[in-house]
Amino acid sequence: MLGFSVDELLPRARGGGRLAIGLSKLGEDEWLQPEPDLAARKAGFAAYPQGVQLSREDEAPGAELAAMLGLAGGLPEAARAQHEDMCLLTLRESEDQYRLVGAAVAWPSDWTPADKMGLPLRALHAPIQGYEEQLASGVDHFMAKLKPGAIYGRCNWFIAATGERRWVAEPPERAFAHVTGKNAGETLFVRSERQTLRRLPETGAILFTIGVYVSPLGHLSRENVLRLAGAMEGLLEGEGDRRGAGAYARALIGYAADRQTEKQAIS
Repeated sequence: MLGFSVDELLPRARGGGRLAIGLSKLGEDEWLQPEPDLAARKAGFAAYPQGVQLSREDEAPGAELAAMLGLAGGLPEAARAQHEDMCLLTLRESEDQYRLVGAAVAWPSDWTPADKMGLPLRALHAPIQGYEEQLASGVDHFMAKLKPGAIYGRCNWFIAATGERRWVAEPPERAFAHVTGKNAGETLFVRSERQTLRRLPETGAILFTIGVYVSPLGHLSRENVLRLAGAMEGLLEGEGDRRGAGAYARALIGYAADRQTEKQAIS
């Protein structure tokens, strides 16, 4: 089961190394966060109206999605009524890759919906190091075979220098310049996306949801802090350039070591 917090999601997320889809099958009651903070959603969309990007191709699946959730309207109304950001992808005739045709995203993780609209899956994921070589074929196959009624979920994590849900990454040397092993618990934030995929039964479109959760490093369990510290070596060797791990890894590792020492001293 995928939980609804950073502490619950981290043990299920990939910790570095080779990319993997890492999907888990979910029940209907595990699909969306059961008690969304609708005031936060309203504020998020008000602060970032450009997060809603629509096209003619999202109209029918957007209306279908809203109806599934007991709402009138389309994709924007559906996303405003839930914790999760929502994207719709459809397959055009004679094509074999799904394309992004609609987005209602209040809290993007360093991406701009307008820049991604209309792009096929491989182009959407082009900035992710290793996606084409390690994941693209598997993702295309999964999307083609996904049946209506089935729900799958996965999660990831990032280290950020802000606790804001809408995250725009700065150059890591600047963003993490103030971070040390002593203050990392308050200055590093762990951001996890709880992502789900399901096919809408009438239109055949695929709905991709993104539930964003953010926590200061120091609020996480000791086990998760150690888990993150153990992943730093893999990030430095593989995805470090993309995630900026070189700017914060040693501080995080030092903070984790201090927490471990404190625990040993207490016991």
